[in-house]
This record gives sequence, C-alpha cells and structure tokens, in this order.
Amino acid sequence: MDNTSLSRRNFLKVSGITGTFLSLGFYLPTNAEKGKIINAADAEKYGVEMNAWIHIDQSGKVTIFDHRAEMGQGSYQAVPQIIAEELEINLNEVNVVFAQGDNKKYGSQITGGSSTVRGSYKNLLNLSATAREMLVQAAANKWVVDKAECYAEGGKVFHKPSGKQMHYGELVDAASKLEAPKNVVLKKRADYKLIGKPLKRLDTPFKTNGTAVFGLDKMIPGMLYAAVERNPRLRGKVKSYDDSAALKVPGVKQVLKVKMGVFSTYREGVAVVASSTWAAIQGKKALKVEWDDSGFEHLNTEDIYKRQAEALQTQEGLPFKKQGDPDGIISKASKKIDVTYETPYQYHACMEPLNCVAHFQGDRLQIWGPIQAPEWVQDFISKEMGLEREKVEVNMTFLGGGFGRKAFMDYPHEASEISKAINAPVQVVWTREDDATQGPYRPGITYRCEGVINNGAIEAFKVKLAGQNNSHWRGGKKDVPNGSASEGFLKPYTDSIKNLAIMDVPFETPIPTMWWRSVYASTNGFAYESFLDELAVEAGKDPLAFRREYLKDERLHKLIDKMEEVSGWKNRKKGEGYGVAITECFASTVGQVVKISKVAGGGVKIDQVWAVMDCGWYVNPDTVRAQVEGSIVMGLGAATTHQVTFKDGMAVDRNFSTYKMPRINEIPPIEIHIMENDENAGGVGEPGLPAFAPALTNAIFDLTGKRIRKLPFSLGSV
Repeated sequence: MDNTSLSRRNFLKVSGITGTFLSLGFYLPTNAEKGKIINAADAEKYGVEMNAWIHIDQSGKVTIFDHRAEMGQGSYQAVPQIIAEELEINLNEVNVVFAQGDNKKYGSQITGGSSTVRGSYKNLLNLSATAREMLVQAAANKWVVDKAECYAEGGKVFHKPSGKQMHYGELVDAASKLEAPKNVVLKKRADYKLIGKPLKRLDTPFKTNGTAVFGLDKMIPGMLYAAVERNPRLRGKVKSYDDSAALKVPGVKQVLKVKMGVFSTYREGVAVVASSTWAAIQGKKALKVEWDDSGFEHLNTEDIYKRQAEALQTQEGLPFKKQGDPDGIISKASKKIDVTYETPYQYHACMEPLNCVAHFQGDRLQIWGPIQAPEWVQDFISKEMGLEREKVEVNMTFLGGGFGRKAFMDYPHEASEISKAINAPVQVVWTREDDATQGPYRPGITYRCEGVINNGAIEAFKVKLAGQNNSHWRGGKKDVPNGSASEGFLKPYTDSIKNLAIMDVPFETPIPTMWWRSVYASTNGFAYESFLDELAVEAGKDPLAFRREYLKDERLHKLIDKMEEVSGWKNRKKGEGYGVAITECFASTVGQVVKISKVAGGGVKIDQVWAVMDCGWYVNPDTVRAQVEGSIVMGLGAATTHQVTFKDGMAVDRNFSTYKMPRINEIPPIEIHIMENDENAGGVGEPGLPAFAPALTNAIFDLTGKRIRKLPFSLGSV
C-alpha cells in the first residue's frame, strides 16, 4: 500500500481507477466547512475546484480520501466507517488514501482539538447518502422502475419486486451523469449497521506487517539525509562552527548553517548532509559549534515557579470571567481556603521523533511527512520562502503519535530550507535528544485558588493562573487574558456560582510553548477539580454529590449517575481511597473515579480507574475506549512520572533515561463506559486526559488525608 497523498489529476492513475467512474465531493467556494455536493462531471463543466471524497470505478472498487492525519487516533478508520454506512458498502472493500493538503477543497485539515469526526461527520453522512441515492436512481432508470422499489446493500442495488441486482461498478457511468440530489434522508442511529459497532481498524494490518508508510519510511529518488545540531536555547545564534571533523566522516557531503521558524522567532543550527541518516548523525556529533546566547535570560526551573508564585501574590491579572463580588466576600470572610497548585512543563514524547522529507524545485516545493496541519505548513512556508501557496505541496503520511507537536511548522520549514540550499531532496531526521530538548513544550502553570464556603455552599470562588500563554507565541495580544483560562472547567459551574472570578496573570519566558494533548485542560483540570474537592470537604459534603449541586444539567446528571453506578461510589468502604473529577474539552465530558489502596512499606497503588465519556454521536466504541485508555496512561505519566526541567535555559531531560515513561506493569485496570444519546458528536482523542490527575490526587486525600497540590509526585512517597 502506498499512502502518498494525491492530487485529483493523478488520482486515477495511482488508485487504479480506469474508464468511467463516479467521483463525488464538495464544492467549497469560500473555504467554508459546508459546501455543495457535486460530481466530477459538474466540476469539469463549471470549472470549479472540488474535493474528491468518494470514487467508484467500473469494477465497483470504492476509494475514499481521508482528509485528516492518522496518528493513532483513528481517522483512517472513522472516515471510511462513516462513509461506508450511508453508501451501503462493506468496510473491508474500501481503499483509503490520504488527501493532499488543500483546505480550499477539504475545509480545515488540521488534526487537532479532537475535531476529525465532530467537524465533518454530518457532511460525510450526507455525501455518502447522496452517492448511494445517485446509484439507486441510476439503477431505477436502467430498469425503468420506480426508485422507491429499489434499495442498496453491500455495494449493489436491488429491485425488490423482480429480484434484479446490479453492482455499483455497472452503474457509475449512468450515475456520473446525474445531478446530485439536494436533500437526502439519513438513517436513524437504530438502523446503523457499521456506525456504533466495534469494527476492526483498517490500518492495523499495515502497521503490523510493515507496509504502512510513516514519515521515516518515505523515500524519493535522489534523496539525501540530514541531521542538525540546533541551538539548545531558542533565541541563540550560531557564532561559528568547525566542520573539518564532520566532513571526514564517510558519507558526509556538505555542512551548512540553517534556520527554522519557531512562531515569530527563529532557531539556528548547523546541518550535516550525507548519503545516509547514520552518516549525517555521526557527522553532527563531530561538529564543533560556538553559540551566541547573549541578550536573553537563561532560566532554571526553580526561577520559573518562584516568579509565578510571586506574580500570583502581587498581581491581580486580566479578568477572563468575573461575576458577582468574589473579592469582597473573600476579603471579609473569617475563614477561607487559599491554596496553590502547580503543574510541570511536558514534552510530547511521540514514539516517532520528528522527521520530514522536502524537495525544493525552484518555483515548487514538495513535502512528505508526519504532519498534523498541512494548511498551516502551506501558509507558513509559502511566506517564508516566497512561494505561491498552491506551489507548496504537503503530503501526509502515517504519524507515530502527534499530541499537537506535529501540528507545527518548524520541522517542515527546516527541511525545506536545507533542500533549497543543497538543490536536492532531503530527509531531515531528529534524534530523540533533539526532539526532547528543542520544544515547544506544554507550559508549566501555577494556580492560586481562593474560596469561601457558607452554610455548605460556595459563596465565593476565585482562581488566578500564571503560566505562558501559547497565543503570545503566535502574535496574540498581550493585554487580553488567555482564552483557555477555564478550558476543562465545566460551564454549568460558572452558571451556578454567583460570585466567581477567573483571572489570568501574564507570564513569559524565552522557553517556547505550544499545545499538548487536551491543551490547557490538562493543567486546568488538575487545579479546578482539586480545588472543588477541597471546597466539598470544607462544606462537609460528598465530593460527587457536591458537584451534582452545581452541574445543573440533565445530561451531566446522567453521567454522574453512571459514574456512581459503575464505580460503586455509594458503597465505598473504609480503608479504600476514592477520588472523582469531571472535566470537559472539545465538546465532550469525561468523569473519572480512581480507587487506591495503601502499599505495605509505604506509598499507594492504583487499584482501578473508571471513566465515563459523553461524546454524543460516535463512530466506533473500540476507538473511543482506546483513546480514553491512552489519555489516562498519558495523564498518569504527567502526574506521577515525568516532567521537563530546565537549567541555565536548556532542557535537562534528553531521553527516556530521565524523562521516564510509565511501564506496562504500572498501568492500572481501566474500565471505560460510553454514554448513549443523540447529541452532536464531541471529541474523543483528548477529553479523556484532564480528569485523571485530580481524580487520583483526590483519592489520595480520601485515603491518607494528604493533599497533593504539585505535579508530578511519586506514588511511592505518598
């Protein structure tokens, strides 16, 4: 299988479609998410650009374009499963091809914010149902019968009264000449045959037999290889370098200075170009580089958190949300809670380190690699390199993990600049140490939480956070509060608590930061849900019942009911520690209950995790469970195992020897439950992460009476 992205023009040759075919997609004239459904003949007739979602050839072969990256989250399965449902075809007969980056045809192709399904499922259902109805109409026309007497199933159209049948391939010629119907009737969820079923993933065979093409697997004729010694501090420059030893390494062909854009700044380095990755890395090790790191601070981790704590005590910050008079109530209260929570910087730690293939050809640039955001790459590199946007061709491969890091433009830009300099295609491979120490990272944040309980109820609630605002790296206004200051915190809380303030205290360092799985919800969730637990204890109320009081929403009450049911919450016993947390992000809510017990000799162990997800309409329950499980494992690592630390402005943790990951024997039993309803689809890849850390630390308090307010911590030292 070759999962190279394709343009519409060369699609037919590569996919094997011959002769007449039915090609159906959307016409998106204004780069809107929703467009008019048209077929290829209409596109040619009117001279418009359309995306190519579904192709059916005369053999009946169905080829589907997946418009989003596949990094393990399941788009390669979800998109075909959605289309196959309404198109009435067998899923195992579908050929899936990655769509080339082109948001004018496909709308947003950014694989982030858990948006693949929730952002496109309605369009995909309508598109596939439209294709089905065109094929049914074509069959009815051939048989000269009423269309109502015909139905589609298993890639064929049947005539009920006579028993006649035709496979889709026999109908594509006639169907391709029909105008797409404007309104089609979609199936009810109860009638689904594929959606909602735990079907096996289409990409599993490719990933187990070695035929799946990841970025590191991509090869093109004449390709060279490069490794780059980059400045360990973002704002530093290359002062000088000695490449004499590097050039003596067998296979090394060239050494050159290079830069890549990191938001509105640049990171400089020295690239070693060679005939193999091994030679390039050995040449890199032989380099002698002198850096100019003057003109900016070289911070230590301790400096960062000390400054954040001081800022929270001395600055009021920018109001993200303020209602009632929380300050007046807090200032006059005879008793209040005033606590601080701290979360660490984190590295994305994708199993596949960054890599990219680029081929600069004068007025044209081709890029292949593990890329989450092709349109951002097109936008950024076309401006940086003075190319027309349409001449920057971005092709997505499979990704060995992304978590937000591969939605960035720096590594494709660097590869493109090297290709231009050497006038040849090149693959740039980052080592694990490069990947771990270059950032950008999830920002570390400190929270000051103040509250007042009166007569068992929250009278005042105030949170101030000090941490780097990712939008500032992208040129966002610095006099505006962080737009994600409450991400993860359920909106019904803000509707129920009359005296509430959420304040953002601006904080900056030279360390580059960006989104990380579940973005700010991964840090906010720990602070907000831990603080709510402290307020519940102060009010003398059951933590889950306390949350129910303020989450005045029937859908949330059903989720809480399910949490109580599956975890046995109301039947907890002495000597068992139970903790709860409920968080929301990307239109999905997840509640988690963690059960722990003491370990002989000290510390605690996690006995069980129950997670209840309400993501509304969903495609594949196995994918949902896998994503929640993976999120919990990632949340466990961020809470108890790893963090990025800095010394003299440089990342200390260079590999998994110090940035330790959770081992399989450390993963507790995890039980996932999915709420069933007819609500709009929410995200799945990220919402399962934020609730875990606070549920765990709340369980520790329940068992031991000790509050954990700083992450990461060791389970063995509790």
